[in-house]
Amino acid sequence: MGALQTDDFAWMRRTDDPELLAYLSAENDWCAEATGHLEGLRAEIEAELAAALPDDDVSAPWRRGRWEHRTRRPAGTQYAVHVRRALDDTSAAEQVLLDENALAAGHDFLELGVSEPSPDGQLVAYSVDHDGGEVYSLRFRDVASGADLPDEVPDTYYGLGWAADNGSVLYTTLDDAYRPDTVRRHVLGTPVSDDTVVWFEPDRRFELTVEATRSGELLLLTARSRDTTEVRLAPTADLAAAPVVVAPRMPAVEYSVDHRPGSSGGELVIVTDLDAPQSRVMTAPVASPGVEHWIELVPHDPLVRVESAEVFGEHVVVEERCGGVPRVRVLDRAGATLRLVAPDTVGEQVRLARNEDPAVTAVRLVREGWVRPPVTVDHDLASGAEVVVHEQQVLRSLDGLSCEVVHAIADDGVAVPVTVVRRVVASTGGATGPAPCLLYGYGAYESSLDPDFWPDMLPLLDRGVVLAVAHVRGGGELGRDWWQQGRLMSKRTTFTDFVACARHLVDSGVAAPGRLAARGMSAGGLLMGAVAHLAPEDFALIVAEVPFVDVVTTMLDDSLPLTVAEWEEWGDPRDPVERDYLRSYSPYDNTPGPRRPALLVTASRHDPRVSVHEPAKWVARMRAEEEVEPSSRGAALLLRTALGAGAHTGPAGRYDAWAHEAFLHSVTLDHLT
Repeated sequence: MGALQTDDFAWMRRTDDPELLAYLSAENDWCAEATGHLEGLRAEIEAELAAALPDDDVSAPWRRGRWEHRTRRPAGTQYAVHVRRALDDTSAAEQVLLDENALAAGHDFLELGVSEPSPDGQLVAYSVDHDGGEVYSLRFRDVASGADLPDEVPDTYYGLGWAADNGSVLYTTLDDAYRPDTVRRHVLGTPVSDDTVVWFEPDRRFELTVEATRSGELLLLTARSRDTTEVRLAPTADLAAAPVVVAPRMPAVEYSVDHRPGSSGGELVIVTDLDAPQSRVMTAPVASPGVEHWIELVPHDPLVRVESAEVFGEHVVVEERCGGVPRVRVLDRAGATLRLVAPDTVGEQVRLARNEDPAVTAVRLVREGWVRPPVTVDHDLASGAEVVVHEQQVLRSLDGLSCEVVHAIADDGVAVPVTVVRRVVASTGGATGPAPCLLYGYGAYESSLDPDFWPDMLPLLDRGVVLAVAHVRGGGELGRDWWQQGRLMSKRTTFTDFVACARHLVDSGVAAPGRLAARGMSAGGLLMGAVAHLAPEDFALIVAEVPFVDVVTTMLDDSLPLTVAEWEEWGDPRDPVERDYLRSYSPYDNTPGPRRPALLVTASRHDPRVSVHEPAKWVARMRAEEEVEPSSRGAALLLRTALGAGAHTGPAGRYDAWAHEAFLHSVTLDHLT
């Protein structure tokens, strides 16, 4: 445990306290002074990041109704422009739906919450956040004129669905703890005060979402906790009607729904873990959707984790993972497998792209890998033939980039996958040896670090740094059980897995001794704080971005955002046994002590997910302890806080994001090379 047993920094919870703001400003000043010698390197890396992708970049297209949609990032702009073109008139000019740069005018930050065209395409519902707090103002824009309707709905959250007549929407609002607890209906042209409550969820473990099915005939209203769901169906033909429950919530049972139109409302295609730990696929009639009417379409396979099943005409496309590899399965209507669509090589994945047309004969997929930029293809559902429709252009050389998956042996003998990416220099003849290495990790919520192309990592790879990604338990890379082995009373496994991965990289000659850094964000920031205590001497630097570090205190305060829902991921400290377990790894209660590695910690004043006081008081406690035990003062301890607008995940504008990433890279290189 840390040297201080009382919480001398509890006052930092008052996040608007001028004393806290002064403290954060002073830490920012110290961080700038301590890293001032890196300004040239930081500027050089920022220029490289800006040059990696086209300055005038464009996304892959997707179809919706009679339109083909894209997003563009015009040269010199921070944010995206949402455009569309009529499919039946390819000579027509693109039409702008939303220009995020115009929406950001006069503000330091912009994040778009929803962007949903109406069924007839004449209106677009959109919501904006200007400080990073993830509370959005909802507006409705006439596409032809570019003018907003008078309607403005404040304090909304993610998710929205239109009525079939284009005249009303369902949306979500938040309670005082930032939980989306209510679905409301707004009729265009009426006062917001007249909006009706469609669903209020009193159970504080559950959050509500709204989304439309691809068919456009139903809105899916979902209550979701960490391991339980309940879905209700709202027909878009009559949003005033009471939604119909698919299956009442069953403890520790999850299910998700898609819709195939047809007579009597058609049928539902359901993915569920009911009596199927890795999930299976079921069907049920919309007219009688209860669990007693579910019929198995794809049986449970203990080796294959089923993640989604989406309907395209007479086909069902399943996203699944087997042995840690994300892939796609194409089924006919009866559930027979027509083909498995697998990645081309190690370190790649195949996943569904954005598909909004329910009747396509070719489904849009993305092929992507750690060293392969995303390629979007149309995959013919009948034949399996593929046609490339978009390739992400990368302007920096990818020659010599290699990817392999190795395995570290955890404390209990389990093999933990580690992805290793490096650039092999031709002059060495392909030989590799111990090198500076950055090990990235997350390990929570069954979230997987799948093979994505990270162009932001190219400046490190170009300078001889190896990028390693630890697929530790608590994530979902190896299925549902991989998550279960790293949550609740097994959470420490996540941290010991990461340490095992770090030591394997050194012992196997991938990472040079003394030249290994670690990095993680949010729950991955908790991982960073935990390993800083468990294995401080293994790392030259630990980068903890917006880290969740004051675990016990936060989990005891159910007034804080997200706390009640988080009990099902981390544990409930009201139980003394669970509280002791949480305290055994909480970084705030287990600081690294005099062997501390260098630490770079980031925070955001408006972050609703990890309050700014958590990283601030963690750093303050370590500084106070070092006044008592000054032997570790030589290791850098830096706290950098976004005091203005800023999201949990960092700056939203692309140039701001590159500047932020360049700073993190410059500090990393300073400690590794």
